[in-house]
Amino acid sequence: MKKSLTTTFAFAGAAGLIALAGCSTDAGTDASVVENGDAQDVTVAVFNGWPEGEAVSYLWASVLEDEGYDVELEYVDVAAGFVGLSSGDYDVNMDVWLPGTHAEYLEEYGDDIVDLGAWNTDATLSIAVNEDAPIDSLSELAENGDLFGNRIVGIEPGAGLTSITEESVIPTYELDEFEFPTSSTAAMLTELKAATDAGENIAVTLWHPHWAYDAFPIKDLTDPEGALGDAEGLHTFSRTGFGEDYPALNGWLENFEMETAPLDSLQNEMFGSGADASEYEDIVDNWVSENQEWADTLTS
Repeated sequence: MKKSLTTTFAFAGAAGLIALAGCSTDAGTDASVVENGDAQDVTVAVFNGWPEGEAVSYLWASVLEDEGYDVELEYVDVAAGFVGLSSGDYDVNMDVWLPGTHAEYLEEYGDDIVDLGAWNTDATLSIAVNEDAPIDSLSELAENGDLFGNRIVGIEPGAGLTSITEESVIPTYELDEFEFPTSSTAAMLTELKAATDAGENIAVTLWHPHWAYDAFPIKDLTDPEGALGDAEGLHTFSRTGFGEDYPALNGWLENFEMETAPLDSLQNEMFGSGADASEYEDIVDNWVSENQEWADTLTS
């Protein structure tokens, strides 16, 4: 039986700490080991506002707890996550987008951290529409703008996806007459839900992996001109010396692969259900139990 998890929150600026099990110390400094000889305490840096990384971190915390590890998920901004990995304050992060999104951080910290490989290679930016929309390509959007209210609903003004839409997608596909309101991802998702519930057409900026693809009847418009860029990989990075302290876990993470569909399913259970963060542990534990055969392969 899975033991009861202790969840606490501590805030320092934008960072919050979720202690998923017990009272941990820095990995590698505690004498405690699990049965396979790995150090017992593992600290995972989770980037604030990156739900796919949050979901996969909770997934591994659930799996590792059953293997006898004590796992802490520490929420940090992206820059602080790379600094912490390079200094050894964190053991791993599972949400580094390469070769593009996080390339600048690899230029600065790449010599002090270790790439354990990509676990998903389908991370893409997109313009998504309702599944029954009468178009399938961005090349058709301009001439059918009236069907979508001549607007594309964006996310945060400072997001990379917003910049790419403004600087590449809109000029490439002659969408200059379109409104492009930007506010927040939450606001975009609210509009997306309302439109799909009402059977109305809508176009939004989105990305894979995201739980919206599991929650709503939507599809991506094809991008024949490549304005949104190529697919990226989602990589796990560790601190230097992690492989020596956690030889078994290091190997498991190097071999880890997860397709987009089950990841979106897991994210939807966590973030699309309206659940409070305090419920995530139970939600993920339940998802793991429903996918136990696959979960067992992660540590085999």
